[in-house]
Amino acid sequence: MRNDHLEKRRDKKTEAQSNGKRVIYLACPYTHPDQAVRAARFHAATRAAAALISQGNIVYSPITMTHPIDLVLGGSETLGSEYWVTFDEAFMDFCSELYVLTLDGWDKSPGIAREIEYFQRQRKPIYFISPSK
Repeated sequence: MRNDHLEKRRDKKTEAQSNGKRVIYLACPYTHPDQAVRAARFHAATRAAAALISQGNIVYSPITMTHPIDLVLGGSETLGSEYWVTFDEAFMDFCSELYVLTLDGWDKSPGIAREIEYFQRQRKPIYFISPSK
């Protein structure tokens, strides 16, 4: 019974991807010692996700989703990108392409480096976008 459930989940994933539905994974730097910087990055990622969605795209923005959860679980301190690796990889497997939001620090972010490497290994397209003001 359990294997049937897993097989149905795999079929749904294949079906969604084969129907030509592009799903964008929006990467953005997040971890920073200053809570205000993390909050600003969350708002920038959410604005970028909204802009992409308003253009008709399907977008998964991990920072938009996990920032509020990070606050609940970690309090005033972030749990850090290493905490979210398994969680993020599950979504990266499903997404068809990576968009990197080039906020200050994106090129020094170990999390973004890991996400870029992951998409490169899967030979999925990677794009870089500037934040909106």
